[in-house]
Amino acid sequence: MTLARTLHAAGFGHFYGGAAQGMGRFARPIDGDARRDAELVWAAYDTPELRAQFIRDIGSDEAEITLTPEGIRCAACAWLIEQHLQQLPGVVSAVANVATRRVVVRWRVATLPVARILAALADIGYLAWPFELGRADRADRRERRALLMRMAVAMLAMMQVMMYAWPVYTYEATIDAGLLTLMRWASFVLTLPVVTYSAWPIFRGAWRDLRGGRAGMDVPVAIGIAAGFAASTVATVRGSGEVYFDSVTMFVALLLLARYLELRVRQASRSGAEMLARQLPATCERVEEAGGTADPTSDHALIAERIPVARLRVGDRVRVRAGDVVPADGTIVLGASEFDEAMLTGESRPVARGVGGTVLAGSFNSASPVEVRVTGIGAATRLAEIVAVLDRALTDKPRIAALADRVAAWFVGTLLLLAAITGVVWTLWIDPARALQVTIAVLVVSCPCALSLAAPAALAAAGAALSRRGLLMTRGHAMETLARVTDVVLDKTGTLTQGTFSLVETQVLGPLDAVQCRALAAALERDSEHPIGRALRAAHGADGFSGRGRGAGGEGSRHPHPQDVRNLPGHGIEATVGARRLRLGHYAFVTATFVTATSGSSTPFPPGIATEATTPVWLGDQHGLLARFALADIARPEAGKLLTSLHKLGVRVHLLSGDQAGAVQWWANALGIHDAAGERTPENKRDDVATLQEQGKIVLAVGDGINDAPVLAQAHVSIAIGSGAPLAQAGADAVLMHDNIATIATALIVARRASAVMRQNLTWAFAYNVVAIPLAATGHVTAWMAGIGMSLSSLLVVLNAWRLLRVPREG
Repeated sequence: MTLARTLHAAGFGHFYGGAAQGMGRFARPIDGDARRDAELVWAAYDTPELRAQFIRDIGSDEAEITLTPEGIRCAACAWLIEQHLQQLPGVVSAVANVATRRVVVRWRVATLPVARILAALADIGYLAWPFELGRADRADRRERRALLMRMAVAMLAMMQVMMYAWPVYTYEATIDAGLLTLMRWASFVLTLPVVTYSAWPIFRGAWRDLRGGRAGMDVPVAIGIAAGFAASTVATVRGSGEVYFDSVTMFVALLLLARYLELRVRQASRSGAEMLARQLPATCERVEEAGGTADPTSDHALIAERIPVARLRVGDRVRVRAGDVVPADGTIVLGASEFDEAMLTGESRPVARGVGGTVLAGSFNSASPVEVRVTGIGAATRLAEIVAVLDRALTDKPRIAALADRVAAWFVGTLLLLAAITGVVWTLWIDPARALQVTIAVLVVSCPCALSLAAPAALAAAGAALSRRGLLMTRGHAMETLARVTDVVLDKTGTLTQGTFSLVETQVLGPLDAVQCRALAAALERDSEHPIGRALRAAHGADGFSGRGRGAGGEGSRHPHPQDVRNLPGHGIEATVGARRLRLGHYAFVTATFVTATSGSSTPFPPGIATEATTPVWLGDQHGLLARFALADIARPEAGKLLTSLHKLGVRVHLLSGDQAGAVQWWANALGIHDAAGERTPENKRDDVATLQEQGKIVLAVGDGINDAPVLAQAHVSIAIGSGAPLAQAGADAVLMHDNIATIATALIVARRASAVMRQNLTWAFAYNVVAIPLAATGHVTAWMAGIGMSLSSLLVVLNAWRLLRVPREG
């Protein structure tokens, strides 16, 4: 009843007669034993264990799940699923994607169980399950094998039927009537399995479309195959008339070949995260103390137990040996190792992690065994978030893809009307004997397969190519908008620079050498979490000396222990180290009491270090200044490569930062950026972007995704760099999972290529139909020629999109 009302509201009530009749047609397409068996499984997905595996919490009362319905073939299927699910109480949104064969549903958990959503899909003929990588992988293999078998039967039958058809085409007048009848019956026998087995998915899809009140792209194909086979069968039984067994078998074989290649492109377009997730271990080694706990500080013996990963819970402790894949997100509590996170973040080099470090499900332990405390399992892992973000991007249709879907749906109805008119005209005024053949050719030659695949295939391939480089598209429009970007607005700190202080120069002003001064500064900052304190400790640790100190207290590279520490926020720190009373901080603070004002106030800044780009930190004792440390943010190694690539692409770059104007201008000059502004608040940045938009510019904003939220939201498209926020909550249109910002230029290149491929595909699909339909309607294209033309059209679109899987080199 709900679906009937939906179809009436959408203007498709004319596809069935009367409300009562319509409701009868939509009653329980999947029922009986299959329904009862499925209902037992559906109920299990509402249990806490499986909810944690498959359902993502969105806010306090909403959740999101990704489903994989069986049998999605075209835009009509996606429309039917979306419309039906959106009628359910509590459903916030439902978006189906033809390219990935998935549906993302967001709903209010208090009003609707998962089992009801799955049952609703079964009501309209789609058996669906929560997306599970293992299940999806098995389903892909089954679909691939089944399609290969159907294609093999069609190919073999086509070759044999063509052997019988060729003599008839060339020597029909000289062939004995009995032999001609025998060849027709042999062709019928060979074509029968093609129609009943190889073409069965086509008929099934067409019937589902018609039953749902939509004319999908399977409808004209099924009508053409059925009409050709039926007319040929009648002619064979009567012993007179034209037969089209060769055209039917060739058309089915070539159509299945096109669909097989489309399937391969779709499966090849899987993200790198999905491919890695398939390698997640089925079991893991959980360790706990004999008393039932797993305290890493305990001296008690630990008991190791091999359990299924599905049984892991937050707080469990697992042992990950060298060569193993991490089964869940967690924090290292024992040991240190290096982890290959390339498939998750795009970082090609293994990353070192020690106690307290975070490890991600799906990363590969490449060095030493560690023990990990589980912090996230199932749908709560970073890996699950990545897959969810990719699904959300793929199901969020860009304007060009939505337009292609609408045009394809309209085109099918027009095609059926045109084929009917063609048949009537040929029957009444031209040649009744050829009317059926011409009508079949019109139906076959103009099947909108290429039109429906033009945008989804290109978007899926381009998205997969970028995800393998660590850039995840979180919004469907991002790819389309990136292709049109004219201006890029960059933040400085954390985007073009590393966002952390580094010691770039040590100027000695007293009796101690540079290593000793850095040791004293690190001692004063030994407990500090301030970025300056961390930078000074890191610089001391990089010295690599031991026991080389001299002077009071033997201050060398060893960490002396400060006494009587006094911290003055905003000014500096004061403490006693050995026999020295030291101060570290601003010049006025260090020289305020026991340091003479003339001992270093006029010392020139070290050559090559610009005062605008650095932060000076002074060190002194009771006798005078000891050293001046110049700390500065460091440009990312790929900053120059990114800016060079953007200039080559003809994109104008703007640097907007909240830092001091002098420092921002220094960085702009160093990096070759002509448009730069400092001391900009987030609101100022948003206004700057709005000004560019008023000038007709298409703006890409790049920032850290947290502090730059206003400007990222204002821009036409945005990329967050290494965002610490959960991906599910990320406000940016794309998230860069690593620090190689040169990938941003790669994204623009890939987006432009994807836009060009979509335009090429759509242009070809329209041009082909504009040329082919008149030729078929005037009798210049036979049914077998139409089959070849339609199949080649779809193949060309798919293969053109396949090129996008090759990612260009960065820079």
